[in-house]
Amino acid sequence: MKKRWIILMTLIVIISLIGVLTPETPGLWEPDENMNAANVAWMITATIFVLMMTPGLSFFYGGMVGKKNVISTILQSFIAMGVVSVIWVVFGFSLAFGDDCGSFIGNPATFFMFHGVGAKVDTYLAPTIPLALYALFQMKFAIITPSLITGSFAERVRFSGYLIFMILFCIFVYCPLAHWTWHPDGFLRQMGVVDFAGGIVVHASSGVAALAGAIFLGRRTNKHHNPANIPFVILGAAMLWLGWFGFNAGSSLAADSIAIKAFLNTNTASATAMMVWIFFDCLRGRKPSAMGAAVGAVVGLVAITPSAGYVTVGESIFIALTTTMVCNIAVYWKNKTSVDDALDVFPTHGVGGIFGTILTGVFVNGLVAGNIDVFLIHLLAVVLVCGYTFIVSYALYWLTNKMIPLRVSAKSEAVGLDISQHDESYGFADEGERELAEYHAGEKEKEKE
Repeated sequence: MKKRWIILMTLIVIISLIGVLTPETPGLWEPDENMNAANVAWMITATIFVLMMTPGLSFFYGGMVGKKNVISTILQSFIAMGVVSVIWVVFGFSLAFGDDCGSFIGNPATFFMFHGVGAKVDTYLAPTIPLALYALFQMKFAIITPSLITGSFAERVRFSGYLIFMILFCIFVYCPLAHWTWHPDGFLRQMGVVDFAGGIVVHASSGVAALAGAIFLGRRTNKHHNPANIPFVILGAAMLWLGWFGFNAGSSLAADSIAIKAFLNTNTASATAMMVWIFFDCLRGRKPSAMGAAVGAVVGLVAITPSAGYVTVGESIFIALTTTMVCNIAVYWKNKTSVDDALDVFPTHGVGGIFGTILTGVFVNGLVAGNIDVFLIHLLAVVLVCGYTFIVSYALYWLTNKMIPLRVSAKSEAVGLDISQHDESYGFADEGERELAEYHAGEKEKEKE
């Protein structure tokens, strides 16, 4: 077990040494006359908001799982802020936004170790804010995407294996999709695909990767449990809602009317979706629940993300209403299958991102304007992104599993990942004490061997 951590620590040491030996570009941090102070102030704020979404997701997911897996679930999201930040600085930003290589991926050497990323404006990527600020803003999107996936394989994944998968996912799935969609030379952007803030790059991709993960890891031994802390879920949803204003309104990259429109549509869609989810549950014979309100609010945020800066407020209500009903039905259908997507990542984020993107092709200079080709382009983008993400993600799960077994043992799953993976607990009193004693006895036997 120690060998895998020695390898990971060695990689960090090597990266730090490379960083020390990489010279800084002269004049990198001198002021740029093209910089707009108002835009810079807003984008710093938006970047902070987007980063806050990942701890929010930690609470959102952490409250939904059983008591024996709260800490591990929270950590799986929280750790992404460390892992992905380092990858992004070293070569991730280059893969996503470096010099174009065939409209598919960026040159990893363009901004290697953030070389040339400073206070100067890059007119090609962000004409009024420093390139470093643009890179930081995009980093926060890269951080939350693999975090979203964790809800699908909650309560059964080995922490070290998850770290390896997260690194591979960032390199081989997220960065290419970001380049395709958001880089000026990316082929989806060249086709005319509109993804204002990550409907397909973030949500469809994470949802589809989550589906692949749930299929690959298989069902939990015992999937029936009560949520450990519903107030955590509400807190997480509130943090996500607040952070989403930076996520969507910040994607304007300026303090302008588009940012304000995105802000308005984001709040309206989330509010609509919250109420629709609760009312739809009641129409189907269920009681209105705090969990339903939280999930509904997040679904609305997902649904409006790809079109937030462009649609009218009335259209945002329609998008939220229809997408929320589709996602609610998708959750119900998922529960009838053998796929154990523990926290409904695919039916909410995946389906929400996919359906929101399709509706973007309807409303943003698309079907309602008589441009069927725009609608068809968005349908094609959904198919390409989902197909690529599922195939590559499944291959990455398989590859990771060959290096480090992704699924924990049956005993570790029974004890809970908090104890078996991190030797910590959420204070579940006497629950699981017998399993805990057996687990520690087994660990001592391993040490003797």
